Parts: sequence; C-alpha cells; structure tokens
Amino acid sequence: MSVNPDREGHTYPPAEPYQLSRDAVREFATAVMAHHPAHHDVDAARDLGHRDLIAPPTFVVRVAQRAEAAAVNDPEAGIDFSRVVHAEERFTHHSPVLAGDTLTAQTTLERIRVMGAGAMVTTRTEVHNDAGTHTTTVISSLLVRGEDDQEATP
Repeated sequence: MSVNPDREGHTYPPAEPYQLSRDAVREFATAVMAHHPAHHDVDAARDLGHRDLIAPPTFVVRVAQRAEAAAVNDPEAGIDFSRVVHAEERFTHHSPVLAGDTLTAQTTLERIRVMGAGAMVTTRTEVHNDAGTHTTTVISSLLVRGEDDQEATP
C-alpha cells in the first residue's frame, strides 16, 4: 500500500500523557551532552526562576514520537515505517518543559506530498503540559520510499 494523500489534515487523539521525572531530564541531558546546571541541579533551575529541572530543548522528541506513532501505525495513512527515512525535525518552544510536568502530545498529518512511488509526509505535533500551557510545536518530515525504489547494491 502506498501513502494515502487523503489522510492529509487528519488529527489523531492525544497520546498517553508522559510524566517527566528528574531522572529522565538528567539522563537525557547527559546523553546529549547538555551540561547546563539547570538540567541537572534543581537549585540551579530555581535560581533561573523555574520550579524544577529544565529539560533540554530536544527532550520533547521523546514525547512527540509517541504521538507520531498514531500516524505511522494508521493503516489508512499507508506509511510503511520500514521504508521511512527521517528527513527533518524542527522544534518551536513556547514555554519551558520542566521535571514534574505531565505532557500530552497530539499529532496531525500536516502535509502529504506524493512523489513518484514515494511520498514526503509532514506531521505537526502540539505538546501541552498538565496546566494546559502550550510548550512545544514539533514539525517532522518523513520521506517514505516507494515500493518501486531499489535498494543500493554494492
């Protein structure tokens, strides 16, 4: 099955809420080498006016991908994940994401552009915290190779 352009504009139900722990912030910050003290030390974050640790800017990808899975797993969308090449990801931050937040994300198939046997699929995922504050918009572009595309051979 190829990607279905008729799914463009479809919004999926929100993904299960994600409870952001201090350990998750610290582990992610260490993994991406984000050394700012506000990612590791609660007092450093509070000195900046925040109630808890600040998640590194790209942390939200963990939450967004959970929501994007609805589109990838939607049989009506026709996205074969084994044929996906991740092309681009952009984050627009509206408010800091903090340890202790419960984050909810919802994905829309923003654009589907069929190109030959394949397609470029762009999703928009909106992330909010438990106070209802819009924290982040994540735009992700996936190139879905068509079934006619040949694998490179050595």
